[in-house]
Amino acid sequence: MGFFRQLVRTMGRISTFRSYQFLLLLAAALAVVAFYYFGSERQNFSSTTKRIKQTQASQNANRNDADLTLDTRLSEPARSEEQEGSERRYHALMMFTKVDKSRSLQDKFRVAMLSMVEHGSFLEGEVLVLHFVSDQASRELGEKMLQELLLDATFKYEVLFHDVAVLTQKLFPIVEAMQKHFSAGSGAYYSDSIFFLSVAMHHIMPDSLTHIVQLDLDLKYRTNIRDLFQEFQRFPPGAVIGISREMQPVYRHTFWQYRKENPQTRVGDPPPDGLPGFNSGVMLLDLGAMRASALYNRLLEPGNVAQLADQYRFRGHLGDQDFFTMIGMEHPELFYLLGCGWNRQLCTWWRDHGYGDVFLMYYRCDGPVYIYHGNCNSPIPDD
Repeated sequence: MGFFRQLVRTMGRISTFRSYQFLLLLAAALAVVAFYYFGSERQNFSSTTKRIKQTQASQNANRNDADLTLDTRLSEPARSEEQEGSERRYHALMMFTKVDKSRSLQDKFRVAMLSMVEHGSFLEGEVLVLHFVSDQASRELGEKMLQELLLDATFKYEVLFHDVAVLTQKLFPIVEAMQKHFSAGSGAYYSDSIFFLSVAMHHIMPDSLTHIVQLDLDLKYRTNIRDLFQEFQRFPPGAVIGISREMQPVYRHTFWQYRKENPQTRVGDPPPDGLPGFNSGVMLLDLGAMRASALYNRLLEPGNVAQLADQYRFRGHLGDQDFFTMIGMEHPELFYLLGCGWNRQLCTWWRDHGYGDVFLMYYRCDGPVYIYHGNCNSPIPDD
């Protein structure tokens, strides 16, 4: 009976409410009932929030970044890799194949990277991007070594590894015809294609990459590598590659038949008036200019390669260096002559193999040394 009295008393109070107040009270009561009803299914505020967060985390962990990048490229204009956002990138590439099998190459790499780090200095907002063309075993070794070798770097850097097999597959159709003229052994070996990477890199790398420096492993840096990149600004119109002279009478020997048939030629003669050829230990590749140069791309065509090789009676074994040397005899305007101090070659092999009387005319290098090049396993001086 007490319950009915309480109900009558409550209804009496409700009757004094305005109609909209009654509706509000009824809605609140239904909300409370609903909350406790769903609470029986354990879907309260805390558990629901936790479930949402877990779902978001799972989606983030499994998202395909490559697909997202592809989508944004369809709607955004291409950006230069040299100037990405507020950062400026300096790209340097090194061949890093079969290093896992050679203690000598490992030691040379250690010298190169430690000296680069010691002298390297970049401005705020600048990044040195290190590209390594590598096989899988060498990559695994390189990743371990770089953890130590880059430990003291005071500049920002990025490391990228490129699969040598993938690049070789891309290069082979482009450079196959020239390999028989500039490769060791007879015929064009598929694996030799990688030694012509610099020749056709403008076809291999993305168009957004417009400048890159290619470096041998057997180098020792004596100055800030950032200064080397400033040499791009010295390129004259029409030049596509910056490269130093060969500092031995290599091409005096290689062009011997052409020199015999053309006794007045400067081909193979020592500097400053001769054309001693090039050394590819340090190269500045203006990929944008290489893509734009009709002359340079015409010289890559098999028929033109064969014609020049026949004209100069040329048969070499040094890959890209031979190709650049040969076309440089005919078209020196394609090249910016990099000072010998940027590629101070130390090899003296030809001095003791028939050319001792003229050797110093090629080997001399006046001025400061910025990069030592220990080619043909030559010891590099201590600083």
